[in-house]
Amino acid sequence: MLLTPRAKAARPKTLRIATALLAAAASATLLAASAPSPATPLGIGDPLFPHLGNPGYDVASYDISFDYRGDNKKPLEAMTVIDARVTSPLERVNLDFAHGKVRSVTLNGAPARFASTGEDLVVTPQRQLGQGDWMRIIIRHTSDPTPGKNEEGGWVRTDDGLVMANQADVGHLVFPCNDHPADKARFTFHVTAPKGLTAVANGLPMGQTRNAGSTTWAYRSHHPMATELAQVSIGRSSVVHRSGPHGLPVRDVVPTKDRQKLERWLKKTPDQIGWMEEKVGRYPFETYGVLIAGARTGFELETQTLSLFERDLFTRPEFPEWYVDSIMVHELAHQWFGDSVSPRSWSDLWLNEGHATWYEALFAEEQSGKSGTSLEKRMHQAYRQSDVWRAAGGPPAAPKKPAPGQKISIFRPVVYDGSALVLYALRQEIGKDAFDRLERKWVRTYRDGNAATADFVRLASETAGRDLGGFFDAWLYGAKTPPMPGHPDWRKAAPAGK
Repeated sequence: MLLTPRAKAARPKTLRIATALLAAAASATLLAASAPSPATPLGIGDPLFPHLGNPGYDVASYDISFDYRGDNKKPLEAMTVIDARVTSPLERVNLDFAHGKVRSVTLNGAPARFASTGEDLVVTPQRQLGQGDWMRIIIRHTSDPTPGKNEEGGWVRTDDGLVMANQADVGHLVFPCNDHPADKARFTFHVTAPKGLTAVANGLPMGQTRNAGSTTWAYRSHHPMATELAQVSIGRSSVVHRSGPHGLPVRDVVPTKDRQKLERWLKKTPDQIGWMEEKVGRYPFETYGVLIAGARTGFELETQTLSLFERDLFTRPEFPEWYVDSIMVHELAHQWFGDSVSPRSWSDLWLNEGHATWYEALFAEEQSGKSGTSLEKRMHQAYRQSDVWRAAGGPPAAPKKPAPGQKISIFRPVVYDGSALVLYALRQEIGKDAFDRLERKWVRTYRDGNAATADFVRLASETAGRDLGGFFDAWLYGAKTPPMPGHPDWRKAAPAGK
């Protein structure tokens, strides 16, 4: 995710880990084992979102159907099918789901009792589920695109329909799920929309079924995906096809009325993919493209295989071309860093945004040819501000909790340029060749999975051939920014009021 709007063409405004993860795992085990009698909201103990996700099962796949009737202010009829393996005995199954009406639930073919509590949907099977059992839960429900009180994201209403923006923790405002990136799964979407509208979702198309006055579109992801990365677009859209590196299918989704105007930006994507492949290795998914929406979201978003962008980014004349290009690369880089390799907890967010910002800045330097886009200059400016950012948002790998009612506030400057600064310091510390090898090993080792800060520290130490624990402890968890290797002259800005 990259926050907007941007008032000028400048860097955008802009999120101890092993201990935290062990605590989260212990919390999940205890919660699953206790199986409280009344319907109770649960969570896996994420340090930033302790009630997000649910213990006791591992989702293998979601099959989600939406029926859109043409009015983006009215709830969609929907059905979500969840196939999951039970990892701890369960008397009840907690799902994350809010902001929709549940019509019925079946579990393994039998009707199941259900109740809503907090932001959980609690399903009671007819018998206790044992470890190793498989379960299929079918929920018939509505999916409401109108914003609720103190709720951000989920469905976003556009000029002509809907798109999704589920980061960080609002996928469950759209469909029932285990709404935490630690539980990735395959997705299939079936979207019915009136004649004249086009529906697109993550993954590749499986075909269309034409009905009287409507069409049902089907898509399937070929790789596991976090719930926060799900994407469905419905609107008066054109789908533009072209080929990327190695024949990769590239499909962009744009408002039909803007199709020609936006072509100058759309045609850049294959070369941008090629540039990223030169840096970190082959693109990790089955397709890619940009989804340009007529909406004011306040951000761009790396939804898997189909990144979401505001139309204004491409149409406002004050943004230089190099700047827009670099923002496109930011969301593209997330396909490797954050989507393919997903965070184990939200405190690992720096790995997503720090890397995306790093490649955004590197692309700007290499492709623009302008002195003002120098990576070193940008990192020097970030170094000056780093202590201020840490004081406001916490260190990169130990971010402060979101403000009440402001869940998106974890996306602070410290996880963007503040975390790219950590990567710059690492490259200064171990050298460019070792750094480049590390980046390639990281996305190859943890492809299609989850990884934590501790995993990055371990792999970096292995690649460098020495223990980097002390280096990372200072750079990732320190209240103050350490001296920059190779730049003893760099100074930080004085605290406010001094």
